Amino acid sequence: MSKIDSAPFSYEGLDRVIHEKARLGLLTSLMAHPKGLAFADLKQLCGLTDGNLSRHLAVLQEAGLVEVTKGYEGNRPHTSCRLTKAGRRRFLDYLAVLERLVRDAAKAAGREAPPLGGRLGIVST
Repeated sequence: MSKIDSAPFSYEGLDRVIHEKARLGLLTSLMAHPKGLAFADLKQLCGLTDGNLSRHLAVLQEAGLVEVTKGYEGNRPHTSCRLTKAGRRRFLDYLAVLERLVRDAAKAAGREAPPLGGRLGIVST
């Protein structure tokens, strides 16, 4: 008997690196912008301070989920962030587990959960 069979509500795939409100927002923003985002745009989209954004990006970068590139545009410093290929894969895997959790919760509440994957346009690659 596998761990999933013996503990179906353990949701092992809920990645602790991702499953934090600010980092979840960052990854969702970056998923919606595959070419990446400037630090200032990411800060505004997620409602974070410079310090909070820097710290969360460092955690995501250490985990191999995002790539942070620092350079210059003209004479001004410019930092851009984007999901790595591995980051995209891990985020999609995380979303699949989250969808299972929502379905299980809806079933436990006595109602049918909508087919989330199709509605959200999540396609596993």
